[in-house]
Amino acid sequence: MDPVTLTDGTPLHVNRAGDPEAEVTVVFSHGYALDHRCWDRISGDLPSAVERPIQVVAYDQRGHGKSGDATEQTATVEQLGDDLAELIGQVAPAGAVVLVGHCMGGLTAAALSERHPGLFTADAGTSPRVAALALLSTGANHIAAEARAATGLAVESSTSAVSAVITKLMWDLEALVGPRLVDLITDRAHKAMITSTRWSLFGEEPRAEDVLLTLRMIRHHWPHTMALFRPALDEFVREVKLTLPAALPVIGLVGERDRLVTPEQATKLLAPIAGADVITLPRAGHMLPLERAAEVLPRIVSLVHMVQRRLCDGTA
Repeated sequence: MDPVTLTDGTPLHVNRAGDPEAEVTVVFSHGYALDHRCWDRISGDLPSAVERPIQVVAYDQRGHGKSGDATEQTATVEQLGDDLAELIGQVAPAGAVVLVGHCMGGLTAAALSERHPGLFTADAGTSPRVAALALLSTGANHIAAEARAATGLAVESSTSAVSAVITKLMWDLEALVGPRLVDLITDRAHKAMITSTRWSLFGEEPRAEDVLLTLRMIRHHWPHTMALFRPALDEFVREVKLTLPAALPVIGLVGERDRLVTPEQATKLLAPIAGADVITLPRAGHMLPLERAAEVLPRIVSLVHMVQRRLCDGTA
């Protein structure tokens, strides 16, 4: 479909499936240095897994994937929250929204709740626009150095002459032979990077294709986007507090072996939310949308069904 154009002119790449007139829209917000493809195992199956029609939206955040570039001024989590508010207004101008965020996408949802609290509250005779929230691999106060190590990329050195030359060579090569061949070349040339990605971002026995996809998404955003967003992410995650209405259904999912966001950090973020449930997935790592899609999907389905029932009862 055509991109969603934000008020500042930035286009957001959007994938939509299901019924655009449905009463419930599920919006998937991806993590740092990733894109909408990390949701493919879930978003593709979701419309047929629920009882009644829904709309499914997976988008690329500003500065990521196929969306427009970010700048030093707009590479902030607060801006991403504002972007999400605009996206909801354009792709789901009516009905209820179930937000699903992974890592930075979860922080984007937190920024949305801080900057646009009216989306989460019900006026007299109306339902809240955001009716449920699922946060994957999202926590408070995790350490920036751990995130840098997890990608296996030294973001601080991204402005060095050597890094700049390597990056330019990769871009030039991609222009000549195309991104698919570059992916094959870099996948085979960077065995250490593949090993690092697997160890840092995944749990036990990940699928090889999931590790390669993750590495390719990271490569696409290195070094410029990663360096651009890193300071704002570091600052936001240290201060993030989630304040939501008590009646809002909220779940957190975190991998037992997540090296970026521990179960304790996920619990800390959701502790102030009455009734919020944090589920730790045994032997899982950070990339839950890929490595544990079969366990994540039914929990999102459960949230959707809860919202649909509340809409039928007039309590959503």
